[in-house]
Amino acid sequence: MSRAMPLRKSLLVRLLITSVLIALCSVAATAWLAVQTTTRAIQEEQGQVLAEDMDILRQLSGYAAGHPDWSGVAGTLRTISHRTGRRIALTSGDRTPFADSAARGTSLPPRAAATVDPLRTDTYTEPGAQLAGVDPRAVGPYRLPTAERLRVAKLATVRQLCFARNGIETRLERMPSGRTVLTDGDGRRDSGYVPTECADGLLNTPTPTEQKALDALSALTRMCLDRHNVHLDHDVGLTLEATSGATPAPYLIGKRAVDQHGALARTANACVDDSRRRQLAPYVAPVAELFLGTGDRPVPHFDMSTANKAKVFGVAGLVLALTVAVTALVATRLVRPLRALTQAAQQPPERHVRVPVTTQDETGILALAFNELTERRERMEAQRKAMVSDIAHELRTPLTNIRGWLEVARDGLVDPDPELLSSLHEEAVVLQRVIDDLQDLAAADAGTLRLHREEVRADELLEQVAAAHRVGAEAAGIRLVTEVAGTPWLDADPVRMRQALGNLVSNATRHTPAGGTVTLAAHDEDGQVVFEVADTGAGIDPRDLASVFDRFWRAEKSRSRRTGGSGLGLAIVRQLVAAHGGTVSVTSEVGTGTVFTLRLPCAREPASHATGSG
Repeated sequence: MSRAMPLRKSLLVRLLITSVLIALCSVAATAWLAVQTTTRAIQEEQGQVLAEDMDILRQLSGYAAGHPDWSGVAGTLRTISHRTGRRIALTSGDRTPFADSAARGTSLPPRAAATVDPLRTDTYTEPGAQLAGVDPRAVGPYRLPTAERLRVAKLATVRQLCFARNGIETRLERMPSGRTVLTDGDGRRDSGYVPTECADGLLNTPTPTEQKALDALSALTRMCLDRHNVHLDHDVGLTLEATSGATPAPYLIGKRAVDQHGALARTANACVDDSRRRQLAPYVAPVAELFLGTGDRPVPHFDMSTANKAKVFGVAGLVLALTVAVTALVATRLVRPLRALTQAAQQPPERHVRVPVTTQDETGILALAFNELTERRERMEAQRKAMVSDIAHELRTPLTNIRGWLEVARDGLVDPDPELLSSLHEEAVVLQRVIDDLQDLAAADAGTLRLHREEVRADELLEQVAAAHRVGAEAAGIRLVTEVAGTPWLDADPVRMRQALGNLVSNATRHTPAGGTVTLAAHDEDGQVVFEVADTGAGIDPRDLASVFDRFWRAEKSRSRRTGGSGLGLAIVRQLVAAHGGTVSVTSEVGTGTVFTLRLPCAREPASHATGSG
């Protein structure tokens, strides 16, 4: 038996889901404990480490921006290492050490934490470093001497006072080069509104030191532009803003206006950046790889304190209790229908107990199968009782007749004349036919029915059956017709096939009134030989079609011999067809007639008969 069942109702799937849920609960509980006890410490540690890493990189980048080499960085390195508790090492690109806070011979970490290059940086080491790509503390030839620093500071103070008179609050800020600039409350330079009386142009005018550096930068930039075939209408001029890294505005100033987003502007800006790095390169330390270690910093770990132990045991106990509860619930639901099945199976056969179907999983399907088996056993028991009664009836009638006539003849009441003997012989023949039919059915049921197969032509088989029943059909006023399409062959026992077809023809002639027709037909269909026996009789009630092949079934419930035989003919037909590997079916319409259809496997036409005529 096969029943469609949703996958979610499957017993196996439910057990798997239960196991997965229990495992997930355990894993989730363990993960929750670990996360709750370590996440905060790890987050704090990571935040501190990241901030310290950035601070270390900022300090070392500042050192590199103000020194032409790393020769004196050891003291700075030790100071930072002592303050942070971290190991700090600086090496060249091929890992040649510049300085290391650890003892000599200590192996380096597998990877560098960062690259220290004040001329190419994209970190937040200093404000403006990301925009210009150069650490603002790398000033090189732009560093002002003391006299120029004081003069610029004095000019900045004068401008601050002028701004104050006009209601603008500013602050003084000294840049890494020593130049003093004005900034607003947010630390931005005074690039906005400038009162007329304050716009004297003195503060932003380059000092001799700055002008010398700017001229050198202009020469380097001009050489770069010439290499790229970029020609300007006027000579190259550079502002202090172009060297400070504080703004990405166009660097070139001249009669020819250049759009910031144009190809010429990009080439010019690239030349200025490259020239600026070339100008600053002699004043800064070479590129170095920065290696950072944990040093003596404590590593976060799971604290097995009393409180944490209590959490672990508490959650483990909760998971265990949940597991036991879920398992008990699932087991109870699974065992309940199985116990009902066991109790029903232990009842006496005559009780025919059925079990309730409460689920739609494998257990529910098993309960349905058990109930169907019980119903089938009940039907078989009823059929067995009916068959015993039918056999007794079929045998009692001819035996009673034979016994009665023999007793009458023994007592001398009648003479054993030829008519009496003929009647007794007829009853004996009926008795013999019933016994032979029962013997055939018993052999078919036991699988001992012997078939003598050979290549048989369907048209010849139908002609033989029609010839055997034509006289009886004509005597009853019934026309017997055969129709064969082609010359289909089948591998069958011709005697048994004549018996099966003969039973169908006999059954058809008994239920067809005078003037009716019984048609025997055969044809090929999808590799099968199809036989049809059709009559124009009264037909069979649709409610009885499912029982026509049952043993001792008769359409006439009175079991009169005038309208029916022993009730075994159609059962024998089904068994004989099944023994040949075929099927038999019936269709009928009340008042129109009945058609019995036999389907048997085709046989390959023998070579000796391939061209012969029927």
